[in-house]
Amino acid sequence: MRAEASQDTYEGGLRKVARVVLLDPDDRILLLHGHEPDDPTDDWWFTPGGGLEGDETREQAAVRELAEETGITEVELGPVLWRRMCSFPFAGRRWDQDEWYYLARTTQTATAAMALTELERRSVAGARWWTCQELTRAHETVYPTRLAELLRRLLDEGPPAGPVTLDTEIV
Repeated sequence: MRAEASQDTYEGGLRKVARVVLLDPDDRILLLHGHEPDDPTDDWWFTPGGGLEGDETREQAAVRELAEETGITEVELGPVLWRRMCSFPFAGRRWDQDEWYYLARTTQTATAAMALTELERRSVAGARWWTCQELTRAHETVYPTRLAELLRRLLDEGPPAGPVTLDTEIV
């Protein structure tokens, strides 16, 4: 998933990650625009989130990361929607992650990165709210790769009874 450049201190091993599927009142999803630090043309879109710090829970990490990456603090954190394992090269190293995707809702749609790490400052180009239709038609790379389909199902059927395990993605 080459999605995010969260902690500059990542040294390998399986990284526990909390991500946020953030929806606004119009059911648009917020995605961040990332790229390789030294190659802005190698880019993709991804959900906010990042690695756990210290002994924080995944819920705490989800809320913290969302605030740091978007400035959005007024959220109603919901259930875990999806879980997935992924492995990808980014910033000169391989990242192996166990990601949990939390549903969240907000009425706060203005974004402003508040506390990006040095690596994030070099690799995150901004944020955008997407409708499900825009996401379905997008030609850009988006992670997880089935996000448009997953979002459509979420909007049509509501959250699953329990977390759905997504296919492992290895890039």
